[in-house]
Amino acid sequence: APLVVKVDPNLNVILTACLAVYVGCYRSVKPTPPSETMSKEHAMRFPFVGSAMLLSLFLLFKFLSKDLVNAVLTCYFFVLGIIALSATILPALKHFLPKHWNEDHIIWRFPFFRSFEIEFTRSQIIAAIPGTFFCAWYASQKHWLANNILGLAFCIQGIEMLSLGSFKTGAILLAGLFVYDIFWVFFTPVMVSVAKSFDAPIKLLFPTADSARPFSMLGLGDIVIPGIFVALALRFDVSRGKGSQYFKSAFLGYTVGLVLTIVVMNWFQAAQPALLYIVPAVIGFLAAHCVWNGDVKPV
Repeated sequence: APLVVKVDPNLNVILTACLAVYVGCYRSVKPTPPSETMSKEHAMRFPFVGSAMLLSLFLLFKFLSKDLVNAVLTCYFFVLGIIALSATILPALKHFLPKHWNEDHIIWRFPFFRSFEIEFTRSQIIAAIPGTFFCAWYASQKHWLANNILGLAFCIQGIEMLSLGSFKTGAILLAGLFVYDIFWVFFTPVMVSVAKSFDAPIKLLFPTADSARPFSMLGLGDIVIPGIFVALALRFDVSRGKGSQYFKSAFLGYTVGLVLTIVVMNWFQAAQPALLYIVPAVIGFLAAHCVWNGDVKPV
């Protein structure tokens, strides 16, 4: 049930996903360009790697105990969640902590393995406290709100940290995952089966009033993958010093594609591959804007 006020789950999906993309995009803008970016070769391999992972998970759930697999995944995402949530709140937290807490590094070496060490600041320790709390809440209760908080942290970190080398690389990646999404949703039961069995914060959940379908859900990939393309548009705008004109087009395309996904899903009352609608919308809106401005070559 809603914790504060009742919000339509469809509206909730749209607002939450768009918020994650917006925040992640602005967090991706750095004073210096990223040292590592995704190449065309990586982009072309991505759908095949994703397919292998998806099929592996499907087979794990098919031949092993679902409880066992989810117990292992819970432990894995407990650690991963602390790291992601801590990194997400750290920039805001730094403003309230002493300067030397943000700058002085502590080095901790593993007992018996002195060559292994971890370097961190006091600020990162403070940021890890709420991260640990939310991960413990999720692990013990599997509450939808704890799931979404962790999911949003993963989305923001994914969009912030993953960087595309060019719009061409981004288009290759989106086109490949466009086909990937359609194939695994429409032509096999694998995607839907894994999404329902995988009890981990890899999707956003929103309560509904329908007992047959208690939650409306959106996979994190449907936020992060288009999000890194939208973030590229924002960094392109920043590099040219012309405001955020192409970012607005790409972001509007993402919003329109997501709305269309929700409309079609409710119309047919069946799971839809969100990238089927989001990818053409994002690329189409951005391409149309580029053609209109005569900026096809620079992009």
